[in-house]
Amino acid sequence: MNYVLATARDRNGKPSKGWVVRGADLQLIARWPLRLARQAAKNSKYLSLVHSYFLFLPSYFNRQMELATKYSPAEVEDKWYRYWMEKGFFHSEPNPNKEPYTIVIPPPNVTGVLHMGHMLNNTIQDVLIRKARMEGKEACWVPGTDHASIATEARVVAMLKERGIKKSDIGREEFLKYAWEWKEKYGGIILEQLKKLGASCDWERTKFTMDAPMTEAVTDVFIDLHKKGYIYRGKRMVNWDPVGKTALSDDEVNYKDVNSKLYFIKYAIEGSSEFVTIATTRPETIMADSAVCINPNDERYKHLKGKKVLIPLIDRAIPIIEDEYVAMDFGTGCLKVTPAHDLNDYELGLKHQLEVIDILNEDGTLNALAKIYIGEDRFIARKKIAKELEEKGFISKVEDYKSNVGHSERTDAVIEPRLSLQWFVKMKDITKPALENVMNDNIQLIPAKFKNTYKHWMENVRDWCISRQLWWGQRIPAWYAPDGSYVVAKTSTEAHSKFTNPALPAGRQNSEIKIQDIKQDEDVLDTWFSSCLWPISVFDPTIFSDSKNKGNADLNYYYPTNDLITAPEILFFWVARMILIGYEYRGEMPFKNVYLTGIVRDKQGRKMSKSLGNSPDPLELIKNHGADGVRTGMLFSSPAGNDLLFDEKLCEQGRNFSNKIWNAFRLVKSWSTSPLPVRQADPTPLQRRGEEIQPAENKIAIEWFEAKMNQSLIELEDHFSKFRISDALHTTYKLVWDDFCAWYLEIVKPEFGKPIDETTYHKTISYFENLLKILHPFMPFITEELWHELKERKEKECIIVEAWPKATTFNKAIIKDAALGFDVVTQVRNTRNAKGISPKEALKLIGNAECKKQIDSFASVIKKLSNLSELSFTNEKIASATNFLVGTLEFYIPMEGKIDVEKEREAILKEIEYQKGFIVVLDKKLLNEKFIASAKPEVVALERKKKADAEAKIKSLEESLRNL
Repeated sequence: MNYVLATARDRNGKPSKGWVVRGADLQLIARWPLRLARQAAKNSKYLSLVHSYFLFLPSYFNRQMELATKYSPAEVEDKWYRYWMEKGFFHSEPNPNKEPYTIVIPPPNVTGVLHMGHMLNNTIQDVLIRKARMEGKEACWVPGTDHASIATEARVVAMLKERGIKKSDIGREEFLKYAWEWKEKYGGIILEQLKKLGASCDWERTKFTMDAPMTEAVTDVFIDLHKKGYIYRGKRMVNWDPVGKTALSDDEVNYKDVNSKLYFIKYAIEGSSEFVTIATTRPETIMADSAVCINPNDERYKHLKGKKVLIPLIDRAIPIIEDEYVAMDFGTGCLKVTPAHDLNDYELGLKHQLEVIDILNEDGTLNALAKIYIGEDRFIARKKIAKELEEKGFISKVEDYKSNVGHSERTDAVIEPRLSLQWFVKMKDITKPALENVMNDNIQLIPAKFKNTYKHWMENVRDWCISRQLWWGQRIPAWYAPDGSYVVAKTSTEAHSKFTNPALPAGRQNSEIKIQDIKQDEDVLDTWFSSCLWPISVFDPTIFSDSKNKGNADLNYYYPTNDLITAPEILFFWVARMILIGYEYRGEMPFKNVYLTGIVRDKQGRKMSKSLGNSPDPLELIKNHGADGVRTGMLFSSPAGNDLLFDEKLCEQGRNFSNKIWNAFRLVKSWSTSPLPVRQADPTPLQRRGEEIQPAENKIAIEWFEAKMNQSLIELEDHFSKFRISDALHTTYKLVWDDFCAWYLEIVKPEFGKPIDETTYHKTISYFENLLKILHPFMPFITEELWHELKERKEKECIIVEAWPKATTFNKAIIKDAALGFDVVTQVRNTRNAKGISPKEALKLIGNAECKKQIDSFASVIKKLSNLSELSFTNEKIASATNFLVGTLEFYIPMEGKIDVEKEREAILKEIEYQKGFIVVLDKKLLNEKFIASAKPEVVALERKKKADAEAKIKSLEESLRNL
């Protein structure tokens, strides 16, 4: 029974509230005054102990203040996040006395809301930044958002549509007002959601890629790269998004396998009854054909050289040309060449000087050049043309076919190859430092398997199309005269001066032009063009305006940054281009390490998506399991570069871990240390000297856990240095759950109602503090809460800025001894379970002389944890006993009167039979010469060890059988 002492008073005489005391403890405490009074009557020195007793009561009761049996995240997360913010723990300023540690966040789109990929990525970033902060580094994590041109413009257009407004009716300036309105309303949602996760970003440094200084930096870079000859304007075949109505770079195209049809269409030979058959998946483009191509080595078609064919339905004659590009064994060996609608055909058309006929409008509908089905959508036209071709006998057959079709990364529209006048970056030379410094490991990709992919892409990189036919974004700083000539300039005034400067080509032909006659380019720059400046521009966006500008204090202190955490799918979109810009403008890498996370998939291996309904709401997960539970749940199975198979049970495991830590704290804080230096009721010579008695098992436990913690710290540092974040968490989890909770606390836990010795108690508190520090990067909220519950702290004495524990030399032998001792305890417990013996019933354990040598140091621990009345050693066989092996050591537990002999005999015989069957299986392997020759030596050795263990087990079981 528990008692609530609401009227107790503290040492200042003030009433204290709600102390909850267990009945057994109250009885124990109540006996102390009488004992003390008796001692004081005999000796005045004991009077001070009476005073100590009454001072002790409030501290004891405070430790017993009732804590919830389960950790309640909702009650502490907002409280501590607000406190961290108020005290400025996240903010960083250059400090020459400290080593900087910098991460720039991959800026999420302003259109975005938190998804599981963000959760994983930002949890890893926060783990790294919190650990660096605790290591005494000047930790700076810069947050921000990306303006996401295509996605945001699509959202704004949709918003306007709901209001009955068309983008084309309001003009650019009015549209941008609506876009900024949308951004201000929705653009910061995802950053607020990251706070719920516990992200310790320096929010005072929050940036947006279209902030005025950031936009000016983008303009400066465009002008500079154009001046250097890297940026040019030209008509090229681009990836066209008919829904977004904009060009896309190659990296913004996702390829998907699509089930389609392969149509075999007959083209009549002009002036003949003969025809050739051409296989195509796109019959809607036949009206744009400029030629039919055959391989000059193809004997089937040599007689067609120099002839023409007629395009079905429109009867336009086109030449038959020859080129070895055509594969003779694919389709029919005849290829329709459509330069305006296929990249390879375009290259072939340039080579053979073919006419380019573009039959599609910007929105993917057929234009007047198609001559038929004008205004129809391309896919509707495909069906109608295929039907008409079949009705008129032009189709010989149709086959099912799987095509690899490009889709817009933003709108998911099927990409249309399109000839268009666009702006490009020449990539061949400017990318060389970005390739070299990744391949020589100056910049490390983690895992390294991505180096080959990176190398392949960088060695085969095409010029980057950077113009987008949108209004939301950084407008291209190019200005056009009425005659079509252009200059690149920051402002219209600067452009006008260039147009009127006779020393410049544009000026010689536009010397009389007026400023109002020049127009700025309507297009904006690719979003990735602005975000590739991110590691530099977040610190000093002015650096790009002048080659003599060496950067401000922030840039020179925080750059290059340390680690970039991102997804493999934007390795080329973003990472490679940041490296390119870093070497172009700073002459050095933008970051030292690139940690590439995997894709978060569901437990069936499917990519998470709204359409599949398999993507949980991260905020709902946090609500149900707590931020710490979700963070650890995400990290339990997230090796770098490998996909994470997410199951909500992982978050449940994280929540259970939080409760385990919480309950360990409740246990430790429930212990009391006696105010007396000794138990005076039964004095001994040792006690009379005023010396505290520390149980032998507690002393051993302290020595063992000290070694175990140092071993784990070394292991942790190794994992962190190799970015094995999941492994680091597993090491921490095992140290806390298995080593501290399951073993250490069980060893030192005092009997119910009895105090613990002060040495052990204070060591345990010290260990708990270190464990909280190790846990903090993974589980920031519960660790901060318990840090302050452990004892009174000063205002800024928070775990978030406490020193990270450092490993010291440790006793390796005691770790080995402990492992053996714990195995013995486990076997005794297993025996109890197997025989149905109560844990409360004390047992005898007998080992041979060899056992004594190896477990003697842990004998007191084994006795306590196994509830042994006796632990002895002998070389004699023990009758009526069950036995077990720990390695090669044999132990006996006398069972006389404790078991049913016949049932035990039956169980032993069954186990012997099983072990013999297991040996038969192993022998089949070990007697197989092919297995021995092909298997690795360590695999063969393991199989042989399994056989030896099974044989030893059988021997032990047979001994048990004889003992019965």
